[in-house]
Amino acid sequence: MKITRRTAIGSLVATVAGTVPAFAQAFPNKPVKIVVGFAAGGGTDFVARILADALKERWGQSVMVESRTGASGMLAAEQVVRSAPDGYTLLVSPQTSIAVAPQIFAKSPYDPLKDLTPITILTATPMLLVAHPSFPASTFAEFLAYVRANPGKVTFASGGIGSSPHMTSELLNMQLGLKAVHVPYRGEQPALADVMGNQVGVLFANIPSGMPYVQAGKLKALVTTGQTRSPLAPDVPTIVESGAGDIVTATWNGLYGPAGMAPELVQKIYADVKEVLGQGAVRERLIASGSDMVVNTPPQFQEYLKAEVTRWGKVIKAADIRAE
Repeated sequence: MKITRRTAIGSLVATVAGTVPAFAQAFPNKPVKIVVGFAAGGGTDFVARILADALKERWGQSVMVESRTGASGMLAAEQVVRSAPDGYTLLVSPQTSIAVAPQIFAKSPYDPLKDLTPITILTATPMLLVAHPSFPASTFAEFLAYVRANPGKVTFASGGIGSSPHMTSELLNMQLGLKAVHVPYRGEQPALADVMGNQVGVLFANIPSGMPYVQAGKLKALVTTGQTRSPLAPDVPTIVESGAGDIVTATWNGLYGPAGMAPELVQKIYADVKEVLGQGAVRERLIASGSDMVVNTPPQFQEYLKAEVTRWGKVIKAADIRAE
């Protein structure tokens, strides 16, 4: 028999099911809720709704997406932390709410490494460094040289304190010896508008948001932050390609449950998510949105989350980042 990706996934799921206790195999037998900490229409909400629709078909149960905004997504995470560890309340969240926010707020309602069960990273979305066409650098190497020659004069925009663009810019400051100045905005769109208006220097934008302006000649792209080039920006090199170091960042969305979930239940949810996100139509929609598929195992996710908490903790300390 010819082994295809589809049959391989099916074999994996069958193997997993054979070792899962009856209570986990029966899951779910009632509606499941996925909590999101950001407004409808955003990137995290988009990923959560695609996942919910796909799981609804697989499980034969309603899978609802509930928006609970506030505190950089921490209110949503807190709701899941306080829920029963039975798999019926899950969280889809970007790393900013889990690995960053608890470290920049004076009081956090949860410990991301103790109070949540990491199930899998769903997607990772690299960013695009954009500038006004008149900015005196057209490559990442030129950008680094210009910022170093003008310490404290180059500004970088972001959609807010602790956001992926903010943290990535501070990471560059720390690792590459730069002194660029952060200018926070209330969201990505006003930040993009001021970069296009030449009111602020640069911005790490979401690729789907930034590329249309690059293609229209209103912005220029200097570099992307992924491990490899984005299919939405194939002509734009990565930081890794530039030779500036092995710096890879992205806005990644993970799937979590509360602490204390049975390992067999975690494995079942992971296997089902892996199956539905591997479907062609679902995968194509996510890739078209600028996301790279990840879907790593629960142990892999747990180790990666620990590394991310450590990485961003160092950046937060170096830049003395605080939020109120």
